Amino acid sequence: MGQTPITFIRQVLALVIYPDLISCINVPDDVKKRAQDILNACGGKSAGAYTGSHGIDMIRKNVANYIKNRDGYDSDFNNICLSGGASAAIKYVMELFCNNPCKKSGVMIPIPQYPLYSASIAQFGLEPVGYYLDEDNNWALDVSELQRAIKEAESRCQVRAIVVINPGNPTGSVLSPDNVKTIIKFAKEHNLFIFADEVYQDNVYPSDMKFVSFKKVMMEMGSPFSEMEVASFMSLSKGYMGECGLRGGWMELVNMDKDVQAHLFKAISSNLCPTSLGQAGMDCVAKPPAPGEPSHERWLGEKSAVLASLKSRAKLAADAFNAMPGFKCNEVRGAMYAFPRFEIPKKAIEEAKKQNKAADVFYAFKLLEETGICVVAGSGFGQKPGTYHFRTTILPQPKLLKEMLDIFKNFQEKFLKEFS
Repeated sequence: MGQTPITFIRQVLALVIYPDLISCINVPDDVKKRAQDILNACGGKSAGAYTGSHGIDMIRKNVANYIKNRDGYDSDFNNICLSGGASAAIKYVMELFCNNPCKKSGVMIPIPQYPLYSASIAQFGLEPVGYYLDEDNNWALDVSELQRAIKEAESRCQVRAIVVINPGNPTGSVLSPDNVKTIIKFAKEHNLFIFADEVYQDNVYPSDMKFVSFKKVMMEMGSPFSEMEVASFMSLSKGYMGECGLRGGWMELVNMDKDVQAHLFKAISSNLCPTSLGQAGMDCVAKPPAPGEPSHERWLGEKSAVLASLKSRAKLAADAFNAMPGFKCNEVRGAMYAFPRFEIPKKAIEEAKKQNKAADVFYAFKLLEETGICVVAGSGFGQKPGTYHFRTTILPQPKLLKEMLDIFKNFQEKFLKEFS
């Protein structure tokens, strides 16, 4: 997508993987110190050695400090687990729920949702319980819809957990603190474990909005809500970093039963350890260069530039789709995607049936074949019956994104003409 890597992260990683460079390369002193600190914390002072199965202690402590600074509440590093991307951590916790001998365990997931959840639920023999996000209210979450979904599921499973993705993938939504409170109250009422997927916490674009974590809101609500069980997740792949291939992530386990947590960590140990370079990358996220340190100004400039560009691209994408015939797109308030709704003419729906494809899949294939533009059909994420969507990223650089949207508009006009 043409995003320039964050210099501080890449410099630290270069020295960690090849320590001989520390004494000879011309990089800032804080980069050298960070690389040496990470190496000293590694077994054998080498990134090639196994680390602790749930991560390097020094990095886990830096993550705990990051969370404390973010939320204003203490975080115990013993409850932090580093992982090979947030996806691995999510699956570790999800697997805990496949232990109900009497009745299938149900996990509530948003619709639309990131397919990792439906796939993991299927993998572990759990039951998906979908709740629809309110598209007409910027994909907010309505408690009456949560109540509908859990009541409907009672006959087929015991609902034990709820997944919330904030900021939202694929919707680009950002939950308000009041919405987060509503979800916490609902989870408390039904004794649900909360999966707080917060990997896009840096990606909030409106100036009057900000990310607020489930843990922070829960703690502010006080007892009994502050005693609820939550697992929150963060990733190196998202935010301003975009280091998807390094596979770095973390989770914080809040109020998890200590015996259960011990068994979870024991199970995680069977995977030996997350990649040490992914852990080093997460250390740079948890503890970026501080004001006054040599790398701070450059790091802050690069981070700010990435997020400012994503903000402008978010607006560009939503505005462009709303200007196309047959399209409606909510404001992209967070994350990295637009999820527009669009109309498909009856003639196109009939042609899709002939090809044994969902109508939005038919549309996505036709778009790809005629323009080279790849989107993911909304049916891959879930959507209300009778509606059609797709997810597209806002990651192409501004010039390329504008070119893509212009091509898209021409395709849409041609598609409507062909099938109307």
